[in-house]
Amino acid sequence: MGSDAVTLSPRPPRKAHVPAIGPRLRILLNVVLGLLAVIGANSAYLAAITFLEWASQETYQNWLYQWMFLVHLVLGFVFVAPFVVFGIVHMLNTKHRKNRRAVRVGYALFVASLVVLVSGGLLLALRATNAGARTPLLTQATYWAHIAAPVVAAWLYWLHRLVGPKIKWRMGLTYAGVVAAAIGVMVFLHAQDPRHWHAKGPEEGKQYFEPSLARTATGNYIPADTLMMDDYCKKCHADVHAGWEGSSHHFSSFNNPAYLASVRETRLVSFERDGSVKAARWCAGCHDPVPFYSGAFDDKDYDDVHHPTAHAGITCTVCHAITHVNSTKGNADYTIDEPIHYPFAKSDNALLQWVNNQLVKAKPAMHKKTFLKDFHREAEFCSSCHKVHLPKELTAYKDFLRGQNHYDPFLLSGVSGHGARSFYYPPQAKESCASCHMPLKDSTDFGAKRYDDTGRLTVHDHLFPAANTGLAWLKDRGDMVEAHAKFLQEITRVDIFGIRDGAGIDGPLHAPLRPMVPTLEPGKPYLLETVIRTLKLGHLFTQGTADSNEVWLDVTVTAGDRVIGRSGGIDAEKGNEVDRYAHFINIFMLDREGNRINRRNPQDIFVPLYNHQIPPGAAWTVHYGFEVPRDVTAPVTVNVKLRYRKFDAEYMRFVADEARPGDFPLRGHVAGEPYVDELPIVTMAEDEITFPVAGVVAEIGPPNERKIPAWERWNDYGIGLLIKGKAELRQAEEAFVEVEKLGRYDGPVNLGRVNFEEGQVDEAAAALERAASHTDPAAPAWTVAWLSGLVNRQQGRLEEAEANFRKVLEDRTEEMRKRGFDFSKDYEVRNLLGLTLYDRASQYRGADAAEARGAVLEEAARHFEMTLLLDSENVAAHYNLQLIYGQLGDREKSDEHRRLHERYKLDDNAADRAVSLARKKYPAANFAAESLVIYPLQRPGAPQLPAGERTAADGSGDPGEQRDEVSAAPHPLPANNAGS
Repeated sequence: MGSDAVTLSPRPPRKAHVPAIGPRLRILLNVVLGLLAVIGANSAYLAAITFLEWASQETYQNWLYQWMFLVHLVLGFVFVAPFVVFGIVHMLNTKHRKNRRAVRVGYALFVASLVVLVSGGLLLALRATNAGARTPLLTQATYWAHIAAPVVAAWLYWLHRLVGPKIKWRMGLTYAGVVAAAIGVMVFLHAQDPRHWHAKGPEEGKQYFEPSLARTATGNYIPADTLMMDDYCKKCHADVHAGWEGSSHHFSSFNNPAYLASVRETRLVSFERDGSVKAARWCAGCHDPVPFYSGAFDDKDYDDVHHPTAHAGITCTVCHAITHVNSTKGNADYTIDEPIHYPFAKSDNALLQWVNNQLVKAKPAMHKKTFLKDFHREAEFCSSCHKVHLPKELTAYKDFLRGQNHYDPFLLSGVSGHGARSFYYPPQAKESCASCHMPLKDSTDFGAKRYDDTGRLTVHDHLFPAANTGLAWLKDRGDMVEAHAKFLQEITRVDIFGIRDGAGIDGPLHAPLRPMVPTLEPGKPYLLETVIRTLKLGHLFTQGTADSNEVWLDVTVTAGDRVIGRSGGIDAEKGNEVDRYAHFINIFMLDREGNRINRRNPQDIFVPLYNHQIPPGAAWTVHYGFEVPRDVTAPVTVNVKLRYRKFDAEYMRFVADEARPGDFPLRGHVAGEPYVDELPIVTMAEDEITFPVAGVVAEIGPPNERKIPAWERWNDYGIGLLIKGKAELRQAEEAFVEVEKLGRYDGPVNLGRVNFEEGQVDEAAAALERAASHTDPAAPAWTVAWLSGLVNRQQGRLEEAEANFRKVLEDRTEEMRKRGFDFSKDYEVRNLLGLTLYDRASQYRGADAAEARGAVLEEAARHFEMTLLLDSENVAAHYNLQLIYGQLGDREKSDEHRRLHERYKLDDNAADRAVSLARKKYPAANFAAESLVIYPLQRPGAPQLPAGERTAADGSGDPGEQRDEVSAAPHPLPANNAGS
């Protein structure tokens, strides 16, 4: 080798070529692509349904959708491992490739894919733990990341593949076409929702449920286990369940000892009379829905203590599976459907139950659509059970008798913002029953929301706080007793308004008491004027079981330690019965033989002897007579309490007496011993005043201040006299004169009412003119218009009357909109408009005016038909439609409304005999039923009144010694084991 030879260094060894995707990795890639193809099709389906829901603002998720979503979750979790392994290995294999653009796009694709997976997992975790409700912004951001990331990943994959093998577009497009076609068919089927939303159940199914008006969506029974899934609901709605668990809804059925006694009698009477218990279905549609809809209720030997359905009550599913309110007739006039649940809802396997729960939390839309409807927030929904009538199948008497009715008094009240004739109006109308009876409470439930500006997560309280302290006590639920008792505070008011010299209502009146308090004179009679006012009630007081609710005024008059007057005391010798000569706020209901309905026996209800219910935003004045003893040595103190007990002692004696061997023990009662009523007594309102007495030297502190404007006290006093009828209209007029003197529009407005009732139409018109002149504050234009319409109609000015009534029904002022008022639903005013139009039609006479007359009659008919949309049982509307259609020549419609009028009208003549018999049987109730009642405070025999203080100084006739008045049963009760 030459000296100039060059020595070459050895070349480094070439690195072995590492393919981006080797044979084994390709297998994994095929798995990833296969999974991705299925997930892609699955995701496209889910996205299509989501878009359909967004476009239509409807929910189309169903059972198939939930399965598809479950597949989505499973595939997503299965996809994670092979994708991550493939991605990491593929990136390691290509990290030194010269095409850095492709490498960087690959990295971005991997990151975007991880965002898809992580956002999906995070979204599931947020919903599964309810953290999403507390962090809505994070949840929304995560959701949109999960939606956007796949789109970004697809774009990055396309960029990544531009430098790789050619994309097989034909295969991809074929795949996309097949998926699109399949999804199109599925979306179309989704849009044809097979569930029976907002439709009345089929007529052929009514045979299983009448005389209840309830229907199922299919006409068939619903399995009991489907209706009894309360523990299932509890897993996500623990706070809601806790409220419901102690509620009267839960204890509506045979698990309520009071109801149990009554419904047993109804079933027995039905079986003895008809050979079946079908008449008792009238109760079951609302009280016993689980045995009712599952078919068990019709068994005459149904075990009402031990049967699995006997203690279900109104379950979560029963209320929330209702799909339609058929009408506002009540009597359970709704349609219920067997709900569609998510997969594994009834599984006994813990893992599958967990899967089901996560599905519900992750995709709750179907759950919400199935179990929460818009009408759940409306009073019409509540009307389906809180309004009833008694059908002939139950009473064997008449096709229709009105029973309890929460709905119509609420609708026609000022509280709802729909009644134009109220005495008072709230600053803001209450939209529904739930506004009061489902208050918000803090909650961490999965259904909790931020309903107000506080930022707190809350739910509506499903205890439905109201008044049933008795049932809560019988169930030994002190917390529920306390909740109901708290609710009863500040919804009413008692006012010792005035005192009259002498024993009658014509004596000089000293009022309003406080700060002025007159001096009483020993040996002289006085008349105490007390007023009960309803404040925060949207329905009649009392309502519901108004025949057995015990609401009364408890009055104690003392001079030092000496009791000198008493009314409404408790008689311990008669099982803690309340003084029967107390003033009760109730209905004294009778059967056809004049016996009191004292057992909650609806099959016998006939007619009331008296009705002392107080409308919402109204008052009732109660008079008490007493004499100051001549030997009194201390100032006289009067204490008045409005007291409430659920139920009265007479009814609870029946409940105790009807208990059978094997029944659960009745709290507070020892079998075989006389029943003593220990149900809690709630003081709803109280007032007290001390009067100085002439000749008695004693230091009296300043009277407790009444933080009620003087005009309002006078107004309440006058209202309490006015609504009782004609006997005390003169005193009511005097009260409203005082209101007007104090500068309030209420004075002349209510004087207009009084004058109209007395037939003083011109005076009423003048009073309304004065009312309309008030500006600070102004009189309610709608009330003035209604009263003006009455006056104009009475004076024959029909066009003016028509304009007045139209103003009530059609005005939409800014104030009305802000306060939520809409008086177009006041069907009593609408009836007045219809009557006025009917009278106007009679002014068109002769053949030439026939067309005009017909047009006015048709408009009158239209208004009465609008009334029937709100109250299909309205007697006045049916009567007038009978006349109108008769004059229009539509004989078929006239006959139809004549038939309905006959069905709904009262049977006044038949009631006379029952009332006459009752007046003889019940001297205390007879006394309370008089048009003018002065309750004696020193009546011989009054409970808790010392014997030496008993006189008969009441000025209204001696009510007599208290006698035993145990209501007689209308017929011998059948043996306990017969027919049940």
